[in-house]
Amino acid sequence: MVLSDLLYPDNPRRRQELIQLHQELLDCMSTNFHATNELAGVLNEHLGCTIPHIKIRESSTIKENCDIIIQAMNEIQHQVQKIDSDMKEKLEPVLYQKLHDIKEPELEKIAIAHRVFSVVLGEATSTAGMVAIKLIGSNFITLTLGKLVSLLAQIGASVLGGISIVILGLGIEMILHAILGAVERNELLAAVRSYEEHLAQFRAASEKYQRAIHEVTSLVRHQAQ
Repeated sequence: MVLSDLLYPDNPRRRQELIQLHQELLDCMSTNFHATNELAGVLNEHLGCTIPHIKIRESSTIKENCDIIIQAMNEIQHQVQKIDSDMKEKLEPVLYQKLHDIKEPELEKIAIAHRVFSVVLGEATSTAGMVAIKLIGSNFITLTLGKLVSLLAQIGASVLGGISIVILGLGIEMILHAILGAVERNELLAAVRSYEEHLAQFRAASEKYQRAIHEVTSLVRHQAQ
């Protein structure tokens, strides 16, 4: 037991909490990488997009990996906005308005959207209109994805951002040294609280993001059956 543990008996427990919180953060990030790739795959296959798939860089920091996800999410936002612009350009104003009218039957909206994609892509899958309506006709992009991008940026800019993804392969003392850096061991509680605060928001936003993507991918799988 190190001297700081004698002076601060709660330190061993807080160390373990810190390691567990770090693992939870990495698990959340990994799930978001997977969900983002799922959505990118749907956009690429059915809406003619070319969004590259992403993967965690284990030799990089949390901030660098946050930046990778943010860039992919920004590209998805850009592509969805472009889809909406294509709809507006190709459709009569009345038809375009129907796409954003919550009172309009969804099947009619899908048929309108599919017509546009048949023109834009030359040939569109039967799922194209459905995916387009699901993305532009909900708050998925404006709220769910936007919130997650904001939280990822906050995490990247925080003290957590400089921590390496592969940290869990190290011994406990090395983990603490990497996490805390210049922070004194008696400030473990502050470090734990920082993790908890970021993780609570990140976990909630991630779950909403993943549910929204699951809605889209489930529809696609159902349509393919």
